[in-house]
Amino acid sequence: MTRIAIAGAGIGGLTAALCLHERGFSVQVYEAVDDISPLGVGINVMPHASAILRELGLADVLDATAIQTRCIEYRTRYGHLIQSDPRNMAAGFEAPQYSVHRGELQFLLLDAVKERLGKNAVVTGKKVTRFAQDESRVTVHFADGDNAECDLLIGTDGLHSAIRAQIHPDEGPLHYEGTMMWRGAVATDMIGDGRTMMIAGDHNVKFVTYPISEQARRQGKALTNWVAELRRDQPRHVQDADWTRQGTREFIEAFREFALEDMNVVALMDATEQVTEFPMVDRDPVDFWTAGRVTLLGDAAHPMYPIGANGASQAIIDARTLSDVLVQQPGPEGLLGYEELRCPVTSKLVLTNRRSGPERVLDIAAARVTGPNDRIEDLISAEELEEVAAGYREVAGFRKKASGSGREGQ
Repeated sequence: MTRIAIAGAGIGGLTAALCLHERGFSVQVYEAVDDISPLGVGINVMPHASAILRELGLADVLDATAIQTRCIEYRTRYGHLIQSDPRNMAAGFEAPQYSVHRGELQFLLLDAVKERLGKNAVVTGKKVTRFAQDESRVTVHFADGDNAECDLLIGTDGLHSAIRAQIHPDEGPLHYEGTMMWRGAVATDMIGDGRTMMIAGDHNVKFVTYPISEQARRQGKALTNWVAELRRDQPRHVQDADWTRQGTREFIEAFREFALEDMNVVALMDATEQVTEFPMVDRDPVDFWTAGRVTLLGDAAHPMYPIGANGASQAIIDARTLSDVLVQQPGPEGLLGYEELRCPVTSKLVLTNRRSGPERVLDIAAARVTGPNDRIEDLISAEELEEVAAGYREVAGFRKKASGSGREGQ
């Protein structure tokens, strides 16, 4: 039986463990931290990725934990509805889009890995520093001086991947887009229908919010996740970017002119106890991920801007693709087959996100809307908006089975 080691117990690594185990491989996951904690705030899992999690038998626990997102509303800072892009199964997708706390999703996957692969399937306190390999095996070296052997090594060790750095030793620094992000989550009354994601503003000043707790929604409440983005040409902490870093609150002042229906964005941010900050960074796409018996997956392979909410989703798709290819070619040739399928797709997505992806409709509106009394329908056609949305769905790989609407979600 092929022995596969996975470096990193994040969403990509844990999903890969489940997919590979399902295909009959022997899997061991190594995680750098000593104790895995449910860190982070909200993330989204797109329909094409959530379909994979549901196929893995996680539908019931996802439905009980995460919000099934009805639609994404794009708005101006004055509150105009630019576009409502439906993301539910009624709109023709094969599975729901889920909005969920990152830590809850990670633990949901971790519990499934321990249940199916065994309680020792994930070993903590094992930070991978490098690897060595020959024609028959890989030796994984850890920061504590230990090592382990395997047949194949999958690097899911994130944005600052040591495995990627060994495969691409001459790679340059992180690529900074020019935007700083502040994030938080706060308990609130239910906003609107309790299932809508809202993105408002433009490329320079943007506010994103969505609920992330199905349990709270069933009680008529919300755990409301938000992201505030500002252009900052000289940000703090780019090359040592850490999404758990605590943030200051001077950025809130830039959002006082936002006038959005159903919420006071400044009050929402002021009420949040813990705020983190993170620069919008990615890496230039590389031509290959695989070196012999070693390959990359998720953020280690294709870190991308959190535009279009596709980071976790693409990692999940990586995991399924890898397992499907390896079951046919259980060796280095299978890693190359996986790379051939996924590297071009994700490289295109990284570059598309740099051009604002589906959020380009915000900049279209910002260039034409001059004040709260303007009418969106007089300035932008529904066809123009749908062209942007449909184009991104095609690049990201989540296509509708049936056509949705332009300005109003179903």
